[in-house]
Amino acid sequence: MELFLMVMLVSLVCLALTLFTFTAATRREDVPVPAKPVAAPAEPAPRFFGGPAATPPVALNAQMLEAATGALMLQLERHIRLERAAAEAFVEAPTAQSLHSRTTSPLVN
Repeated sequence: MELFLMVMLVSLVCLALTLFTFTAATRREDVPVPAKPVAAPAEPAPRFFGGPAATPPVALNAQMLEAATGALMLQLERHIRLERAAAEAFVEAPTAQSLHSRTTSPLVN
């Protein structure tokens, strides 16, 4: 019986401590927070890809857009061919040098 009472007392103390800490953590204080004045930055923050464009962008017509897309596709296809050739060469004769060799593709860093 004494053991039961001791466990019950310890449980009640732990429950009271838990309730106290929970109410302290979730208590809302309705203290008004003073508003900080919003100051506009004197200079815009630097951008990763540079500043704003100096001239407005030129509207591309359909023919110019198609030519640019075609040139990009040709570059990508050439890059893919070079990368596949490098992968096939490694599969045929795997060496550490061929694994870390660079391709001649201009799209590689």
